[in-house]
Amino acid sequence: MKLIIAITGATGAIFGVRMLDLLKNTEIETHLVLSPYATKTIKLETKYNIKEVEEMADYVYAYKDLGAKISSGSFLVDGMIVAPCSMKTLSSIRIGLADNLISRAADVMLKENKKLLLMTRETPLSTIHLENMLYLSKMGAKIFPPMPAFYNLPESIEDIVDHLVYRYFDQFGIHLQAAKRWQGLNQK
Repeated sequence: MKLIIAITGATGAIFGVRMLDLLKNTEIETHLVLSPYATKTIKLETKYNIKEVEEMADYVYAYKDLGAKISSGSFLVDGMIVAPCSMKTLSSIRIGLADNLISRAADVMLKENKKLLLMTRETPLSTIHLENMLYLSKMGAKIFPPMPAFYNLPESIEDIVDHLVYRYFDQFGIHLQAAKRWQGLNQK
């Protein structure tokens, strides 16, 4: 499996970083694109530097490299996750602007009918945000904001992040053993 992971400048860079970390020792090939503000957010919100994040991926592309292989529908890839997805990126994807590699690769996912998961980050949501999400959902994108679950009794921020990352992976048929699954009301 080949998966594009894009990280934008919205808060929540740890989600994209954790995805890369969990996939680095698997058979899944990862293709990473960082927006300019993602590099700032990673430094601000995580313990990682950009070199460490890039080393987790199999391939890394420049944000403005519209000639990269992931910018073409002829490149065989299984899907793309934008985690987090800023409202700027969401808007760009919706209108097909494709002026950077993240929005171009997302545009390719839509036109090729491949999986596109957008971990939208903003609160509260304006009507514009909601309309953009609805429009992209109707086009086949999966809108998946990071809504934490508490039935698994998280004890740390890492537990919350991991639970959500496992849920994102589920959308691509990636099922990691460490995922805590709902066992029903009468199960403990």
